[in-house]
Amino acid sequence: MEYKEIDRGVDELLAILARRLGSEDVKRIREAYLLAKEAHKDQRRKSGEPYIMHPLAVARIVAEELGLGPAPIIAAFLHDVVEDTDYTIEDIRERFGDDVAFLVNVVTKKKRTHYEATKQIDNYKQMLDSLQYDIRALLIKLADRLHNMRTLSSMRPDKQMKIAGETDYFYAPLAHRLGLYHIKRELENLSFRFRCPRDYAMMAQLVENEMNEKTTSLSGFIAKIEKMLSENDILLARTEIVSRGPYSIWKKMHAANCDFNHVQGKYYVRIIYPYGDYSEKDMSLRIYSMLTDRFKEKPGSVANYIDSPKENGYQSFHVKLLTDSGVWEEVHISSERMVRKSQFGCLSERNEGNIANWIEKFKELLKDIANHRKEVEYMDGITSSFYNDDITVFTPQGKAVILPKDSTALDFAFEIHTKLAEHAQYARVNGRLVSVKTQLASGDCVEIGSNENVSPSPDWLDHVRTYKAKAHLHGLLNKQKKIPYERCANCNPLPGDEVIGFKADDGTITLHRRDCKTAIRLASQHGDDIVAVNFEEDDTFLYPVGIVVTAIDRYHLLSDLIDCITNHLKLSLTRIFTECVDEIVTCSMKFKVHSSAELLEVIANISAIDGVEEVKIANE
Repeated sequence: MEYKEIDRGVDELLAILARRLGSEDVKRIREAYLLAKEAHKDQRRKSGEPYIMHPLAVARIVAEELGLGPAPIIAAFLHDVVEDTDYTIEDIRERFGDDVAFLVNVVTKKKRTHYEATKQIDNYKQMLDSLQYDIRALLIKLADRLHNMRTLSSMRPDKQMKIAGETDYFYAPLAHRLGLYHIKRELENLSFRFRCPRDYAMMAQLVENEMNEKTTSLSGFIAKIEKMLSENDILLARTEIVSRGPYSIWKKMHAANCDFNHVQGKYYVRIIYPYGDYSEKDMSLRIYSMLTDRFKEKPGSVANYIDSPKENGYQSFHVKLLTDSGVWEEVHISSERMVRKSQFGCLSERNEGNIANWIEKFKELLKDIANHRKEVEYMDGITSSFYNDDITVFTPQGKAVILPKDSTALDFAFEIHTKLAEHAQYARVNGRLVSVKTQLASGDCVEIGSNENVSPSPDWLDHVRTYKAKAHLHGLLNKQKKIPYERCANCNPLPGDEVIGFKADDGTITLHRRDCKTAIRLASQHGDDIVAVNFEEDDTFLYPVGIVVTAIDRYHLLSDLIDCITNHLKLSLTRIFTECVDEIVTCSMKFKVHSSAELLEVIANISAIDGVEEVKIANE
């Protein structure tokens, strides 16, 4: 009986497909179903239902929710045949051709005795590498994952956590990057439901209550909008309240460290107008102008994703408006085409260029990863640069640069040119001088200033988000000459000091000055760990030091102190603080030296300055 119902479901699917596919394609799809049904006939899912229900469900998602063609639909029916039965890829190739065989092969997990990283990461890599040739295999895998998540309740809790973790880490962000917002949202919420069932149930109830309340409280606001649309002859336009999912709101709560009632952006009002033979930008601006004639606009709230789409192709016009009840409401103005694009992502516009551009960028990323595999882990490289919300910033010449959210001026510099980034000294953001570590916001105009004498420092790694920046920084820092020792943080020995070393179990040698209290204590307890060290000066390395100068105040005193260090000794000051009380000046100065001899020279030269009473080394 159950197989008759399944057959009826297949007949319904084929009848729908017959409206857009040729009879030969429909026939081949039926043959794929019959092969899958035969191959899986003795198998059942954890839920107890016949296994063929899963390939059928995946094929329906591929056909109806993603709108793909015959080869991906056939591959969806057959995606588990090679992995779970005695059929081979050659059997698939013989019956359905090279194209279907390629797709099935990509989504088939390879059984190996040894994995390059882990089984899961190797599977991710196998799928992502397929993008160098075709995007459809990834979409089949997304459909497969979506149905598995929809039926995850039949699995053990440990399997639920494994599959839900993979989904949240990899598949949901992938759907987001592809612009498949409907699938991304469902995957995120299903993952949340199975990872944190209590939190999910609580959030789902809060969201439901919120939407019931807002449907009533926003009715007057929406009625006014619909009346204005009608009065301005914007016919067939419609409005809707769109709730963000439990997981999205839960993330916002944690990011803002607030409760549900105080989190921003739980929903938005969307105005959707029909797609016609007019400029979408002009229509969006016309509606925006109409709305702001009636409702006050929140300054700085406009986000124009029509002129500057997100990297996954998302377009809309966002603004926040003050309602008559005194509440700022988020409003999105979109065409039917834009809404369709948020559902079908990079597949919504059936032209090769749209998909080809996306694949081309991904291929460049994969190539870059291959060149820097030693510097950055594979999945870290993928997730850091490709699965984030976007911001769009601009060069002074107006060129748009798309970066992950929370990127810095350093990320921008590496995106423009690696040589520029290697010597980045400062940035100007919207004309204002800032550090290269400054976080950027969408719409910023960024200019990078470079200096050949500046080179990357290790802390730059803490201030970059993109894979490209991380990989190049790792490579540059690995090439830099490193100090072979650790230095005691208390005595801060310099080359030329009388030093002693202590060797740790991991082989690391820490240097101490011989009069260091820590060294004396270690020598009394771990004397066998002492090693002789010759700590010599090297022009490559500079060490931070500080001095405190006490002097009688006079005209030009501070200028003379600075001149002594920067002009006479050619050292760079990193900090200076001066205070004058009752004609006595106390000046703290920080700079870098090559050796203890150089520090003593600084002290001697400053001591000789007129009015200087005392110079001593500052205690860090």
